[in-house]
Amino acid sequence: MPSFDALLFLSFGGPEAPDEVRPFLENVTRGRNVPPERLDEVAEHYHHLGGRSPINDLNRELIAALEPRIDLPIYFGNRNWHPYAEDAVERMARDGVQRALVFATSAYGGYSACRQYHEDIARAREAAIARTGAAPDLVKLRHFFDHPLFVAAVADGVREAQERVGTDARVVFTAHSIPESADATAGPPGEGGHRYSRQVAEASRLVAADVGLRDHDQVWQSRSGPPRIPWLDPQVEDHLDALAEGGVTDVVVSPIGFVSAHVEVVFDLDDELAERAEKLEVGFRRAATAGADPRFIDMIVELVAEQTEGVEPRGLGAVPRAGAGCNGALCHPGCCEPAQRPGT
Repeated sequence: MPSFDALLFLSFGGPEAPDEVRPFLENVTRGRNVPPERLDEVAEHYHHLGGRSPINDLNRELIAALEPRIDLPIYFGNRNWHPYAEDAVERMARDGVQRALVFATSAYGGYSACRQYHEDIARAREAAIARTGAAPDLVKLRHFFDHPLFVAAVADGVREAQERVGTDARVVFTAHSIPESADATAGPPGEGGHRYSRQVAEASRLVAADVGLRDHDQVWQSRSGPPRIPWLDPQVEDHLDALAEGGVTDVVVSPIGFVSAHVEVVFDLDDELAERAEKLEVGFRRAATAGADPRFIDMIVELVAEQTEGVEPRGLGAVPRAGAGCNGALCHPGCCEPAQRPGT
C-alpha cells in the first residue's frame, strides 16, 4: 500500500467575527455577479448568529475527535476563509510532508460538492510550491453519501427527532439546492449528469429504509441567485406550506446534505423554518447532522484505512460514487464541469 504521512481536513470555511462576514461572502461569491444587496441579506444570517459561523468550531471538534484515532498528523484548511488550504499545505511542505490524504467535508459529487475541492487542492499545491519550492502529493478521499456509518448516523438522528414529535411525523430530507444547469453536468459526461441530485435522493432513500419509513420526501434549501435561473426544487419552506395545507401536523426535517450544523442548518432550518412551522401550527423538529454522531469519525477512520491498509470500500447505494483523485486530478475526465453562467 502507498504510505502517507499526514491528513488534510479540507472544508468550506466561515467567518469567526462580525468584521469577517462581508469579506468572507465576497470570497464565496467572487466572479458570480451576485448583487451587493443579496450579500447584505446573507450577511444578516451570520450577524443573527453573532457574526460567527459555527463551521470552523465544528470542524475543530471533528479533528480533535479524529486525532487519537489515526496515526497521522492532521492539518486544517478551508476554501473560503482562514485557515486557508493554501496556508495549510504550505505548513505541510515546511514540515516535510511528502504524501497526504485529504478528507473533504462533502459526502456528494457535483461541481461545488466535489470538483471544486479538487481545484482547491491544485491551487493550494501551486501556492505551496511558489512559497517553499515544494508541495506534498495530496490524495482526496472518495464520496461517502452511502457509507453504512453515514447512513446509520443520519438514521439515528431521524429516530431521535421522531421521539420528540411522534413517529407519525412526516420525514423530509433536505440538501443545498444548486442551479439545474450545475446538476445537469454533475458526474462524468457519459453518465447523463445529475449525479448530485441522484446521490442525495439515494442517501435519503437509504436512511428512510434504515428508519423503516413507508414514505418520505426529499427537497432542497438555501437557494440563491436571480429568480430567472432555475434551481433544484421544491424548496423546503414551500414544501412545508404544502404539507400543512395537506393536513400534515408534524414534520421532522433531516439536513442530509450537510455534514455539520452550520449556518444553512442553524439559521435556515432551526430559526426560519421552525418559525414558519409554528405559524402554520405544524409540529417541527430538526434531526441531527451526521457529524454530531461518533460513527462519523468511525467512517473517516475507515475511509483513511481504505488507502493506508487496503480496507474494502463499503457502500449501500446503487448510484455511483467517486471523488478520489491525486493533486487535483479529476476522478473522471470532464467530470462535473462548471455550468456556464448566463452571458459567459
